[in-house]
Amino acid sequence: MKRWLTLLSSLLIAVCAYAQQPQTPEEMEKQLMEYIDKEVQRLSGMLKLEYWQEFYVDSTLVHDLHAMQDEMKGLQEKKVANVDMYTAVGDKWQEQIYEAYHKFFNEEQWAKYLKSGAAREKKARDKRKAKMEKK
Repeated sequence: MKRWLTLLSSLLIAVCAYAQQPQTPEEMEKQLMEYIDKEVQRLSGMLKLEYWQEFYVDSTLVHDLHAMQDEMKGLQEKKVANVDMYTAVGDKWQEQIYEAYHKFFNEEQWAKYLKSGAAREKKARDKRKAKMEKK
C-alpha cells in the first residue's frame, strides 16, 4: 500500500513541482524510468517473477504510468484545482495496473501480491470511487 501511495504521491508532487519550477522533460522521464526499474526489481524479488513476467510488469508500468502522467499534465494545463480529479486519474491507472498484474501473475504470486498491500489499496480505491459516485 505504501508503495502505491508513494507512487501516486510522487506523481502528484511531480506534476505540481513541474508547475512551480522548470524541470526538463528529460529529467522527469529519467525519474519515472528509475522508479519503474526499482518497482520491477522489488516485485521480481518479492514474487520470484519469471523473465517474461518481469517484461510484462515493466511494459505495464511504462505504458500506464506514462498515460497517467499525460492525463495529469492535461489536468494541470487546464488549471484544474480539484484534488479529487487528480486522485480519480491516479486511481484509474492504478486499477489498470492491478488488473494487468492479475492477468500474468500465477495464483501464488497473486496471493502474495495482495498480502503485500495491494488488497488494501484496491479496497481504498473502491471506497473512494463509491464516495465520488455518490456526489
